[in-house]
Amino acid sequence: MTSRAFIAGCLGTSLTPDERAFFRDARPWGFILFRRNTQSPEQVAALTTEMRETVGWHAPILIDQEGGRVQRMGPPLWPKYPPARAFLAINDPVRQREIVRLSARLMAHDLKAVGIDVDCLPVLDVPVAGSHDVIGDRAYAHDPDQVARLGRAAAEGLIAGGVLPVVKHMPGHGRARADSHHDLPVVEATLDALRAHDFRPFRHLADMPLAMTAHVVFTALDPKHPATVSRKIVRGIMRGEIGFDGLIMTDDISMKALSGSFAAKARAAIRAGVDVILHCHGIMEEMVAVAGAVPEMKGARARRAAAALGRIRHEPEPLDRDAARAELASALALQG
Repeated sequence: MTSRAFIAGCLGTSLTPDERAFFRDARPWGFILFRRNTQSPEQVAALTTEMRETVGWHAPILIDQEGGRVQRMGPPLWPKYPPARAFLAINDPVRQREIVRLSARLMAHDLKAVGIDVDCLPVLDVPVAGSHDVIGDRAYAHDPDQVARLGRAAAEGLIAGGVLPVVKHMPGHGRARADSHHDLPVVEATLDALRAHDFRPFRHLADMPLAMTAHVVFTALDPKHPATVSRKIVRGIMRGEIGFDGLIMTDDISMKALSGSFAAKARAAIRAGVDVILHCHGIMEEMVAVAGAVPEMKGARARRAAAALGRIRHEPEPLDRDAARAELASALALQG
């Protein structure tokens, strides 16, 4: 049975009868979890199993586990991880990269243990002076090459632990002066500036399996449409100039940066060339609208999805978890 090109959330710590019936019929390609869905390791493992049983295959299950402000599984049941910017405190660039990789490898261990196999990390956005702090310390640095280097280290750590990375937010959210959760950011940088700064980390990680779009208008690229729903940006910049050939998903289409009905937003992103629509809130009426607006996972979309999932390591790299946690804490001078 063919899945449909969307990723869905649910409201609680287990599926309701209505959610089970909907997912069985609508067949989302994947699922995403939030803090509201994470009560204990045993409960999360049961939920991920239940989700996959409703669609009849080992569907990917995503989460935003970056560390810092964006960590859906956290204390007291899971360790607290540092934000990306914290790694700049490590002065040795080689050691810095090793510890970023180690932190991501540890996160992958936590996720894999409860059935989660995709993490929406690394953030490849490069903030500039005056930009909104919605990215802030979620970014590794203000230098695009440093962001690329540390972003790749994080991606490698996740992959080593059997979890796929999602690079975000392509082609770059770092210049935005508004939070796309609430408003539509408009970036007026020149194409040359975007090429030299914002696109660079994404070009360096164009070989990654999955990417997430930015709900941002770039006037130099398409003054009328946010990147998520812009054919010029998805096909011309993400696929063309950046050279990303993996699966592209939207950022959450519930965010206020996008206007229109849920069906209209989903259709617009698909027309632009996005592969999969991400809807996070678990609100049934919205999910029904999205499901009715997206195609089945066929053709190039299905090939990119299969290629991405084919990169999941089913035997993760060996890890001495306690020693790794002690090393991470020591490197960053953190507690536990």
